Amino acid sequence: MAAPKKGRRPAGAPGRPGRALALILIAMVALTSGMFATGELTPRLGIDLAGGTSITLEAKAEPGKPNSINKTNMDTAVGIIDRRVNGLGVSEAEVQTQGDKNIIVNIPRGTNEKQAREQVGTTAQLYFRPVVTYTAGTPTPDAPPSPKPSAGGKDGKDDKSTPTATATTQGRAVTDGLKKDPTPTPTGSASKSPEKSGEPSATPPADPATAALEKKFAALDCAEKTDRVQANMGAKPEEPMVACGKNNGGQWEKYILGPAEVNGKDVDDASATLDTQRGGGWKVNMEFTDAGSKKFQKITGKLSQQQPPQNQFAIVLDGEVVSAPSVNQTLSANAEISGSFTQESAQDLANILSYGALPLTFSTETVTTVTAALGGEQLQAGLIAGAIGLALVVVYLLAYYRGLAFVAIVSLVVSAILTYTIMTLLGPAIGFALNLPAVCGAIVAIGITADSFIVYFERIRDEIREGRTLKPAVERAWPRARRTILVSDFVSFLAAAVLFAVTVGKVQGFAFTLGLTTLLDVVVVFLFTKPLMTLLARTKFFGQGHPWSGLDPKRLGVQPPLRRTRRVSAPIDPKEA
Repeated sequence: MAAPKKGRRPAGAPGRPGRALALILIAMVALTSGMFATGELTPRLGIDLAGGTSITLEAKAEPGKPNSINKTNMDTAVGIIDRRVNGLGVSEAEVQTQGDKNIIVNIPRGTNEKQAREQVGTTAQLYFRPVVTYTAGTPTPDAPPSPKPSAGGKDGKDDKSTPTATATTQGRAVTDGLKKDPTPTPTGSASKSPEKSGEPSATPPADPATAALEKKFAALDCAEKTDRVQANMGAKPEEPMVACGKNNGGQWEKYILGPAEVNGKDVDDASATLDTQRGGGWKVNMEFTDAGSKKFQKITGKLSQQQPPQNQFAIVLDGEVVSAPSVNQTLSANAEISGSFTQESAQDLANILSYGALPLTFSTETVTTVTAALGGEQLQAGLIAGAIGLALVVVYLLAYYRGLAFVAIVSLVVSAILTYTIMTLLGPAIGFALNLPAVCGAIVAIGITADSFIVYFERIRDEIREGRTLKPAVERAWPRARRTILVSDFVSFLAAAVLFAVTVGKVQGFAFTLGLTTLLDVVVVFLFTKPLMTLLARTKFFGQGHPWSGLDPKRLGVQPPLRRTRRVSAPIDPKEA
């Protein structure tokens, strides 16, 4: 008989249960500590459980394009709004069409609910326009200042520190720093100071359109919401316009802007990152498409040759200037905007740049606060149903498996702790929010987990029925039980993954929870249930088959003598043979 190879554990030999149990204990402690470290002690709840805000948006046909409101454009708008809202970490936000021209946005109550509401309302197209001139307007009556990253100084001081756009060449940022101009003056053929008169100084207009634009600029009062809305009403991308924007000092600035050179569809991606080269502030990185890169390179090449403020380009969303960085060099595919950004304002601008280009314009029709009363009642009913089902499972285990029920119940507790802590940590990590279907997925997982225990227990019992004692039965039953458990859990996980991929909305919550708990079932069975059984097999209560252990050989129908007792056969008489 060949000896087993050195270093390889023979089949049926016990492993090292202490290490596996220590590992899962460390994981539980780490996850629990993470909950207290982040301050998140309960999972985030979806709108059906926690309440929130429901916003109805109505699509508006573009001038001269009565057929622009169609299914393709509406579906595109839904996708962009969904990415924009959930890009703020507001997971489980529902965005769906209603009828031919309405979009319903349901935002769960949470830390970013207000921020999400503001960005849902700004649903117009995004444009990059060169700045012709600008001047300070009337201070806003409401303080504190808006977080939008328009021109402003550090620490909230109104020093007119303009964000600067810089290029990224071969992975290295190239910048001339912040361009500071405490008293910006409109450039051009000036004849009088706009700070005193409130009008742009210019020579007699060359054509009526220019005169009308300057007149509109002079009459614009950015402190009045009506003026801000009407200022750019009907403005086309290929035409100049007047617009308003707020700086970090809480003051409105009014602009004359040239025709749009780049639109939001030309932006491939944008992100907010720490600016380690400028004292640890925040900056916004932009990446353009191939077509957008060529457009951006062309316009920044022109702007970099101009004097302030005509070396600035304005990022205009919904007719409002959200930022107006200056340009000191020609930029191309990758660029960054640096300035007096906070983390929130940088993330806002990056989110707008990433998801701001919609094929349609929308108006906010209704904003309704949703209570969680109905969802709370349904959750309570679901939890009661789950508790009853769990109690019936425990009663069955106690009646049929007796002492083995202890192993199953403790394993279910470990699985519940892991599930709860992971769901809680996924809230701040990926914005996961628990809704009613997700709760249903967790309840269904109880049956999947209990099924794994039963498979293993029955394999052990089969080994005992064949005459083996508990120690070798536990080890010999594991390989066959392991294959069955893995195949069963793989099928469940595959079903959850397919369901998550082909569905939208709340059904994804069910699929996500089902997939997560299925993976945790494998972890618990391998790292807790099996090692625990190995240790219990060494005890007198289980090892000697106590009647209440659930592993009594007599109760399982094993007839003595057991396989461990050698039978002594009588010698055969040659005469009888």
